[in-house]
Formats: sequence, structure tokens, C-alpha cells
Amino acid sequence: MPKIEHDIFINAPIEVCFDLARNIEIHTKTTSKTREKAIAGVTKGLLEKGDIVTWEAIHFGMKQRLTAQVIEMQKPNRFVDIMLEGIFHSFVHTHHFIREKNGTIMKDQFQYKAPLGVIGLIADKLFLEKYMENFIISRANALKKIAENK
Repeated sequence: MPKIEHDIFINAPIEVCFDLARNIEIHTKTTSKTREKAIAGVTKGLLEKGDIVTWEAIHFGMKQRLTAQVIEMQKPNRFVDIMLEGIFHSFVHTHHFIREKNGTIMKDQFQYKAPLGVIGLIADKLFLEKYMENFIISRANALKKIAENK
């Protein structure tokens, strides 16, 4: 299973970063390139443990839906969401937040299993892993910009 890890320093308090990362409306803003929007389950506000949300987005030119659930929440240091339904075989996305003297380190860890067996493994090596890494980095950079301009 591929694992993507990305760390970014944000010049903002840990509580601000944590709440922005689990905010549905902010998630929509930070994924505007894929036109991601919450269409079912929790569709606004802050995600909490046990919450389920269905996202709709455009990836690879196709409209896709993905349902995820927050399975762990340790405010303001960590939350974890998993895929319940969607294009991936499975995924676990862990969001860590570490308080620093002048801000916060936000650490994303995204571990997934590609769909479609052998075809999915080939697609993963050819483009999927890089695509997902770029998606996570882009979202982190957008969240950083929002947090630092609050």
C-alpha cells in the first residue's frame, strides 16, 4: 500500500489549523481545482468523530463520489478519516498537528490501496501516486494560506 507523507509549517496556532483542516467549507475552498463539494452526511461545519461525509469531485475528467468517516479525533492534535465507499479499494488519512513556538506543523499521512487489482497497481505506479501526492500538497498549501491570513 502506498503511503504519502507531507509536512508543512503554518504560522498560525494549532487550534486554528486543526479546525480549518476539519471544516467542510474550507475543504471545499482548498480543493477548488477538483470542484469538491459535500453532498451527503455532514455537509457544513466542523467534522467530529463518527461523522460521515460524501464528497463529489472531478478527478481525471470524471465525476466521482467518495464517502469517508472520521474514526478518530484527538483535539487539537490528530484526526483520522477512512474511506467507506469510493474509487479506491481503501484509504486511511491521518492528520497530525504539532504545536511549535511560532506556529504549527501539519503532517498528512495518506495510505491507500488502488482499485482494480493489477491494473490499479500499474496505474498507481504510472500516475496515481504522484496525482494524490500533488493533491495533498496543494490542499496543504491552500490551508496554510488561509490560516496565515486569518
